[in-house]
Amino acid sequence: MTEAQAERGQGPLAGLLVADFSRILAGPYATMLLADMGAEVVKVEGPGGDDTRTWQPPVREGVSTYYLGVNRNKRSVGLDLKDPGDLALARELARRADIFVENFKPGGLKRFGLDYDTVAAANPAVVYASISGFGSGPKGAGLPGYDLIVQATSGLMSVTGDAEGEPYRAGVAVFDVISGLHATIGVLAALNHRHATGAGQHVEISLLASAMSGLVNQTSAYVAGGVVPFRMGNSHPSLFPYEPLPCADGELIITAGNDLQFRKLVQILGVPELADDPRFSRNEDRTANREELRPLLVERLATRPKMEWFRELTGNGVPCGPINTIDQGVAFAEEVGLDPVVIVGEGDEAIPSVRHPITFSATPASYRLPPPRLDQQGDEIRRWLSEEENGR
Repeated sequence: MTEAQAERGQGPLAGLLVADFSRILAGPYATMLLADMGAEVVKVEGPGGDDTRTWQPPVREGVSTYYLGVNRNKRSVGLDLKDPGDLALARELARRADIFVENFKPGGLKRFGLDYDTVAAANPAVVYASISGFGSGPKGAGLPGYDLIVQATSGLMSVTGDAEGEPYRAGVAVFDVISGLHATIGVLAALNHRHATGAGQHVEISLLASAMSGLVNQTSAYVAGGVVPFRMGNSHPSLFPYEPLPCADGELIITAGNDLQFRKLVQILGVPELADDPRFSRNEDRTANREELRPLLVERLATRPKMEWFRELTGNGVPCGPINTIDQGVAFAEEVGLDPVVIVGEGDEAIPSVRHPITFSATPASYRLPPPRLDQQGDEIRRWLSEEENGR
């Protein structure tokens, strides 16, 4: 692809071709991360396009911001896998790809000859990543895998929300995101294996397995300690203070993660004697006696506004932070120098986007292409796939 070659990234994955047969969030997030790191990503969409193109509002110039958030640096080609000509092009793309990413139901691509075994037979070096809801086993393969379902079935919702209230979902599709990250990790590990051996492999990721891992201390509490966690609102089961505490004009998150941080906290609050009180001197004591300690801290915090406390506490090494809205969160990231917003594209097609999360000292991420319109590069990609020469 002449234009693709001209705009290929220069990051750590430059020169790799990704056949992206995924849609919605987990797969597209993974392939966007790969694209940011220099890989050339061809996004294959069916006649109706990625589902998230219609997930509105909000929108930017009529396009779903959900879709825009996970599809930069890609080229779109519309292929109807039920059409023999389009299917032949899809198979050719799979044959040329270094990485193949899909999130169909397990086995869903077999009838098209795009399953791992068939693709690997023609392309033994391919790293083929499959993302599903509940794995490819006989009991999980047929279950639909939306993030909210996994938040419910994994137990996350049982530990999210007020102690006396209803279970709540997280405010973002957290297991889709974690699964996308796990997919990226799996692909990079398989690429390293391929570098050493020349052989590709099948990498499988499920939202539920990612949830089991991503629930970290909560799942460990049960599998290692026999304890079933429960909703505690904004409180932490193993730390105190580690929650919002009221100040004169609103709440401030304060997290004393160790005994030294707690000693600094109570010194700044003007009650240093609490650090030597046997009820509060160690973390396990503070956690056990949180109902006695909380009002003593709140009494002092209520004397000043939250941002005054924030500046003084952070200035003295006590972790804390205001509870921001999303716009305030972006502004805070800017304030601390993270430059969270990048502009992708030029002119009328320029799209503000959230910066790639990893900073490389030698091979930085790049922002080459705004999220594509459906089939935007279709003619170019079809011509390229129709060429006999296997060149990129």
